[in-house]
Amino acid sequence: MAALIATLGFDFLWVEMEHSPITLETLRAIVLVTKGLPAAVFARVPVIELWTAKRVMDQGVSGVIFPFATTPERARTAAAACRYPPYGNRGSGAGLATLTWPEPENYHDSADNNMMTIIVIEEARAVENIDEIAATPGIDVMFIGTSDLSFSLGLRGRQNEALLDENIARVVEAGRKHGKFLGRPAGSPEQVAKYRDQGFQFFQSQTELGLMRLGGKALGLKQMPANSRTLY
Repeated sequence: MAALIATLGFDFLWVEMEHSPITLETLRAIVLVTKGLPAAVFARVPVIELWTAKRVMDQGVSGVIFPFATTPERARTAAAACRYPPYGNRGSGAGLATLTWPEPENYHDSADNNMMTIIVIEEARAVENIDEIAATPGIDVMFIGTSDLSFSLGLRGRQNEALLDENIARVVEAGRKHGKFLGRPAGSPEQVAKYRDQGFQFFQSQTELGLMRLGGKALGLKQMPANSRTLY
Protein backbone atom coordinates (compact mmCIF):
# COMPACT_ATOMS: atom_id res chain seq x y z
CA MET A 1 0.00 0.00 0.00
CA ALA A 2 2.80 2.45 0.87
CA ALA A 3 4.43 1.94 -2.54
CA LEU A 4 1.16 2.76 -4.31
CA ILE A 5 0.37 5.81 -2.17
CA ALA A 6 3.90 7.11 -2.76
CA THR A 7 3.07 7.36 -6.50
CA LEU A 8 -0.30 9.14 -6.15
CA GLY A 9 1.10 12.67 -6.10
CA PHE A 10 1.70 13.19 -2.40
CA ASP A 11 4.95 14.92 -1.45
CA PHE A 12 5.43 12.74 1.63
CA LEU A 13 3.99 9.83 3.58
CA TRP A 14 3.13 10.58 7.20
CA VAL A 15 3.89 7.37 9.11
CA GLU A 16 1.93 7.56 12.34
CA MET A 17 3.84 6.10 15.29
CA GLU A 18 2.18 8.17 18.01
CA HIS A 19 -1.40 6.94 17.63
CA SER A 20 -1.01 3.70 15.66
CA PRO A 21 0.59 0.29 16.34
CA ILE A 22 3.19 0.76 13.57
CA THR A 23 6.55 -0.64 14.65
CA LEU A 24 10.12 0.17 13.64
CA GLU A 25 10.16 -2.98 11.49
CA THR A 26 7.10 -1.77 9.58
CA LEU A 27 8.63 1.70 9.23
CA ARG A 28 11.79 0.17 7.78
CA ALA A 29 9.72 -1.85 5.31
CA ILE A 30 7.94 1.34 4.20
CA VAL A 31 11.28 3.09 3.66
CA LEU A 32 12.56 0.15 1.62
CA VAL A 33 9.50 -0.26 -0.58
CA THR A 34 9.28 3.47 -1.35
CA LYS A 35 12.96 3.94 -2.18
CA GLY A 36 13.25 5.90 -5.41
CA LEU A 37 9.54 6.83 -5.45
CA PRO A 38 8.37 10.46 -5.48
CA ALA A 39 7.08 10.71 -1.90
CA ALA A 40 9.47 11.10 1.04
CA VAL A 41 8.84 9.20 4.27
CA PHE A 42 8.27 11.15 7.50
CA ALA A 43 7.57 9.50 10.85
CA ARG A 44 5.72 10.96 13.82
CA VAL A 45 7.34 9.76 17.03
CA PRO A 46 5.34 9.32 20.25
CA VAL A 47 7.30 11.82 22.38
CA ILE A 48 10.05 14.41 21.99
CA GLU A 49 13.17 12.53 23.06
CA LEU A 50 16.57 12.07 21.43
CA TRP A 51 16.15 8.30 21.32
CA THR A 52 12.70 8.29 19.68
CA ALA A 53 13.97 10.47 16.83
CA LYS A 54 17.22 8.53 16.50
CA ARG A 55 15.43 5.22 16.07
CA VAL A 56 13.24 6.39 13.18
CA MET A 57 16.03 8.31 11.46
CA ASP A 58 18.24 5.23 11.62
CA GLN A 59 15.57 3.41 9.57
CA GLY A 60 16.08 5.93 6.75
CA VAL A 61 13.24 8.44 7.08
CA SER A 62 13.62 11.89 5.57
CA GLY A 63 11.78 13.76 8.30
CA VAL A 64 10.66 13.52 11.91
CA ILE A 65 7.39 14.86 13.29
CA PHE A 66 7.50 15.70 17.00
CA PRO A 67 4.22 15.93 18.96
CA PHE A 68 3.39 18.34 21.77
CA ALA A 69 6.18 20.86 21.20
CA THR A 70 4.74 22.97 24.00
CA THR A 71 7.84 24.77 25.23
CA PRO A 72 10.95 26.32 23.68
CA GLU A 73 12.98 23.64 25.46
CA ARG A 74 11.06 20.88 23.70
CA ALA A 75 11.50 22.63 20.35
CA ARG A 76 15.25 22.86 20.93
CA THR A 77 15.36 19.16 21.86
CA ALA A 78 13.58 18.29 18.61
CA ALA A 79 15.98 20.37 16.52
CA ALA A 80 19.06 18.91 18.25
CA ALA A 81 17.76 15.35 17.88
CA CYS A 82 17.86 15.64 14.08
CA ARG A 83 21.49 16.76 13.73
CA TYR A 84 24.86 15.29 14.52
CA PRO A 85 27.36 17.13 16.75
CA PRO A 86 28.41 19.88 16.79
CA TYR A 87 25.03 21.04 15.46
CA GLY A 88 22.93 18.71 17.61
CA ASN A 89 22.90 15.57 19.72
CA ARG A 90 22.03 12.77 17.28
CA GLY A 91 23.93 9.57 17.97
CA SER A 92 26.00 7.89 15.24
CA GLY A 93 24.64 4.53 14.09
CA ALA A 94 22.75 5.03 10.84
CA GLY A 95 24.06 2.00 8.98
CA LEU A 96 20.63 1.00 7.67
CA ALA A 97 19.74 4.57 6.75
CA THR A 98 22.76 4.93 4.48
CA LEU A 99 21.52 2.01 2.34
CA THR A 100 18.44 3.95 1.22
CA TRP A 101 19.65 7.55 1.48
CA PRO A 102 20.27 9.39 -1.83
CA GLU A 103 23.84 10.30 -0.75
CA PRO A 104 25.08 7.25 1.18
CA GLU A 105 28.75 8.27 1.05
CA ASN A 106 27.95 11.65 2.58
CA TYR A 107 25.11 10.60 4.86
CA HIS A 108 26.00 12.60 7.98
CA ASP A 109 26.35 15.98 6.28
CA SER A 110 23.49 15.29 3.89
CA ALA A 111 21.14 14.24 6.69
CA ASP A 112 22.07 17.28 8.76
CA ASN A 113 21.19 19.52 5.82
CA ASN A 114 18.07 17.72 4.61
CA MET A 115 16.31 16.02 7.52
CA MET A 116 12.91 17.71 7.78
CA THR A 117 12.24 18.71 11.37
CA ILE A 118 8.55 19.22 12.11
CA ILE A 119 7.05 20.18 15.46
CA VAL A 120 3.37 19.97 16.33
CA ILE A 121 1.72 22.87 18.14
CA GLU A 122 -1.29 21.37 19.89
CA GLU A 123 -1.67 22.90 23.34
CA ALA A 124 -2.82 26.30 24.55
CA ARG A 125 0.44 26.64 26.49
CA ALA A 126 2.37 26.22 23.23
CA VAL A 127 0.49 29.18 21.75
CA GLU A 128 1.46 31.23 24.80
CA ASN A 129 5.12 30.38 24.06
CA ILE A 130 4.79 30.51 20.30
CA ASP A 131 7.13 33.39 19.50
CA GLU A 132 10.06 31.77 21.27
CA ILE A 133 9.19 28.34 19.87
CA ALA A 134 9.01 29.73 16.34
CA ALA A 135 12.39 31.41 16.78
CA THR A 136 14.10 28.04 17.41
CA PRO A 137 16.87 27.39 14.85
CA GLY A 138 16.63 24.05 13.07
CA ILE A 139 12.83 23.79 13.07
CA ASP A 140 11.52 23.63 9.50
CA VAL A 141 7.76 23.28 9.98
CA MET A 142 5.30 24.22 12.68
CA PHE A 143 2.27 21.97 12.25
CA ILE A 144 -0.89 22.87 14.15
CA GLY A 145 -2.67 19.87 15.64
CA THR A 146 -6.07 21.52 15.45
CA SER A 147 -7.98 18.74 17.22
CA ASP A 148 -5.73 18.54 20.29
CA LEU A 149 -5.45 22.32 20.36
CA SER A 150 -9.23 22.53 20.42
CA PHE A 151 -9.37 20.12 23.36
CA SER A 152 -6.65 22.07 25.16
CA LEU A 153 -8.72 25.23 24.78
CA GLY A 154 -11.72 23.48 26.33
CA LEU A 155 -13.59 23.14 23.04
CA ARG A 156 -13.78 19.32 23.02
CA GLY A 157 -12.39 19.03 19.49
CA ARG A 158 -14.81 21.43 17.83
CA GLN A 159 -13.22 23.16 14.85
CA ASN A 160 -15.62 25.97 13.98
CA GLU A 161 -14.84 28.10 17.01
CA ALA A 162 -13.58 31.68 17.12
CA LEU A 163 -11.23 30.90 20.02
CA LEU A 164 -9.53 28.17 18.02
CA ASP A 165 -9.21 30.45 14.99
CA GLU A 166 -7.63 33.15 17.15
CA ASN A 167 -5.00 30.72 18.45
CA ILE A 168 -4.29 29.38 14.97
CA ALA A 169 -3.79 32.96 13.75
CA ARG A 170 -1.22 33.56 16.50
CA VAL A 171 0.77 30.53 15.34
CA VAL A 172 0.58 31.66 11.71
CA GLU A 173 1.81 35.14 12.65
CA ALA A 174 4.79 33.73 14.58
CA GLY A 175 5.65 31.29 11.80
CA ARG A 176 5.70 34.05 9.21
CA LYS A 177 7.77 36.30 11.48
CA HIS A 178 10.46 33.64 11.97
CA GLY A 179 10.41 32.08 8.50
CA LYS A 180 8.88 28.69 9.36
CA PHE A 181 6.70 26.63 7.07
CA LEU A 182 3.19 26.22 8.45
CA GLY A 183 1.10 23.06 8.45
CA ARG A 184 -2.30 21.78 9.49
CA PRO A 185 -4.77 18.99 8.61
CA ALA A 186 -6.67 19.37 5.34
CA GLY A 187 -9.03 16.64 4.19
CA SER A 188 -10.16 17.96 0.82
CA PRO A 189 -8.90 20.04 -2.13
CA GLU A 190 -11.21 22.84 -1.03
CA GLN A 191 -9.62 22.92 2.42
CA VAL A 192 -6.12 22.87 0.94
CA ALA A 193 -6.96 25.89 -1.25
CA LYS A 194 -8.53 27.73 1.69
CA TYR A 195 -5.61 27.12 4.03
CA ARG A 196 -3.03 27.97 1.38
CA ASP A 197 -4.61 31.42 1.17
CA GLN A 198 -4.06 31.69 4.93
CA GLY A 199 -0.35 30.93 4.59
CA PHE A 200 -0.18 27.17 5.10
CA GLN A 201 2.10 25.06 2.87
CA PHE A 202 2.27 21.66 4.61
CA PHE A 203 -0.81 19.48 4.90
CA GLN A 204 -1.80 16.26 6.62
CA SER A 205 -4.31 14.73 4.21
CA GLN A 206 -6.50 11.65 4.37
CA THR A 207 -5.25 8.51 6.08
CA GLU A 208 -5.09 5.26 4.13
CA LEU A 209 -8.43 4.34 5.76
CA GLY A 210 -9.88 7.65 4.65
CA LEU A 211 -8.70 7.04 1.09
CA MET A 212 -10.37 3.63 1.15
CA ARG A 213 -13.64 5.19 2.32
CA LEU A 214 -13.47 7.77 -0.45
CA GLY A 215 -12.83 5.00 -2.97
CA GLY A 216 -15.77 3.01 -1.67
CA LYS A 217 -18.07 6.01 -1.91
CA ALA A 218 -16.89 6.67 -5.48
CA LEU A 219 -17.95 3.11 -6.32
CA GLY A 220 -21.37 3.71 -4.78
CA LEU A 221 -20.72 1.52 -1.76
CA LYS A 222 -22.34 2.24 1.59
CA GLN A 223 -20.32 1.81 4.75
CA MET A 224 -21.99 -0.63 7.11
CA PRO A 225 -22.11 -0.05 10.87
CA ALA A 226 -19.53 -2.08 12.76
CA ASN A 227 -22.16 -3.92 14.81
CA SER A 228 -23.87 -5.30 11.69
CA ARG A 229 -21.27 -8.02 11.08
CA THR A 230 -19.66 -10.79 13.03
CA LEU A 231 -15.93 -10.86 13.69
CA TYR A 232 -14.24 -14.26 13.72
